[in-house]
Amino acid sequence: MKEARDNIKKFWAVSGLALFLSGCAVGPNFKRPAVDSSTRFRDDVSQSTNSIADVEWWKVYQDPVLAGLIQEALTNNYDLKIAAARVEEARAIETQVRSQFVPNVDYSGDVSRGKNDLFGNFYPNSGMTTSSAVVGLNAFWEVDFWGRIRRQSEAAKARMLASNEGKKSVRLSLMSDVAANYFELQELDRELEIDAATTNSFGDSLTIFKRRSEGGKGNDLETARAMAALADANSVAPRIQDEIAKTENALCVLLGRVPGPIKRAKFGETQQLPPEVPAGLPAQLLERRPDIKQAEQLVRAANADVGESIAEFFPKIGLTALFGRISPELSAFSAGSSTAWGMAADATGPLFEGGKLVGQYRQTKAAKRESIFAYRQSVLIALHDVSDALSSNQRLVDIRNQQSIEVESLQRAVKLSSERFVAGKANYYEVLEAQQQLFPAQLNLARTERDQMLSVVSLYKSLGGGWQDK
Repeated sequence: MKEARDNIKKFWAVSGLALFLSGCAVGPNFKRPAVDSSTRFRDDVSQSTNSIADVEWWKVYQDPVLAGLIQEALTNNYDLKIAAARVEEARAIETQVRSQFVPNVDYSGDVSRGKNDLFGNFYPNSGMTTSSAVVGLNAFWEVDFWGRIRRQSEAAKARMLASNEGKKSVRLSLMSDVAANYFELQELDRELEIDAATTNSFGDSLTIFKRRSEGGKGNDLETARAMAALADANSVAPRIQDEIAKTENALCVLLGRVPGPIKRAKFGETQQLPPEVPAGLPAQLLERRPDIKQAEQLVRAANADVGESIAEFFPKIGLTALFGRISPELSAFSAGSSTAWGMAADATGPLFEGGKLVGQYRQTKAAKRESIFAYRQSVLIALHDVSDALSSNQRLVDIRNQQSIEVESLQRAVKLSSERFVAGKANYYEVLEAQQQLFPAQLNLARTERDQMLSVVSLYKSLGGGWQDK
């Protein structure tokens, strides 16, 4: 037994030496692909190097109801749960690959009894009936001289990290979608209010026209036109209510709920547009935006695959050891002579593969180029998203200012035309025309204010902010 233990210690010593000698890995080491980007985002008028993406999402969306909905979505959304499961799957694969760094040890045993039999195989023994037994431990370890296993592990870890960045990307999209749907609902509520006020205004005009017609001062044309305008306004509410129901249903899916009503604050009661929305520097995107970081990890994995494919050209060197007891007769199983041990080294390598290894190498090289192009494309898309959001944010301020002036002017026109009509200084066309112009102007203003909130959501998302836990 002492001799066997000494030899096992020698096996581990040889294994450690081999591990020390296998300090290098063939193939290229990873370098982040170079990308072209400007020093500032297009349409970024802010001079600050800070970014709104550095602010936590619950401080950007200062609405406790919305914050509660986002937290609910982060807890219950099934897309996010699927992404989390993918991360666990990738982590388990990485664990499997890392297991190759240590020896693989297994056990085995066999007991048999028979005539002309040894361990279940034919063996002449003069026709005697005997019992035999064997039990032992077997160890195997591949010496990673060329870094094949290390490259496998590097690729598996990179894919696990890429999967984790994918989860963050799903999380960021989820938060943005919840906020966008919430602001859509608030804007639709405002449209209902505007439609209700417009309906009342047309109803008041119809009442006046009817009275004038009944008093002999008006005519049926005035009444018919006013009635048509009222019916048109009444037909808008069902369409808005249908949009509200559909938007609530879509938001419920994001929340992991059965479709139903969504509680929400009135627009403008809690949240306000941020006083400024600085974008920061383009270089910050590479460190913050999850889809870019995911693409970078996939480049790292593809680079490691190239190293692994190169290592396949070299021989695989393995160390094996066994220790156990073996006896052709159970009566001798406990004797010292039944002890068995052994150590061995083996090497296998390719001589002729018909181009298989060369093809695998070329495949990994092409896959690496593909991943680099995908990385650079993801950076361009990110810059495009940020620039679009900044442009919208800037232009919508000017649009809203002009639409506010338009609404105020038309409200005054409705008031003056109604007063002139009652005083007999204007005809019914002036009243209806002013009312019919005011309604769409009010809707456009409400939609522009919604778009301003959505542009902040879009900018926040495109900058990669807000995935942190509250």
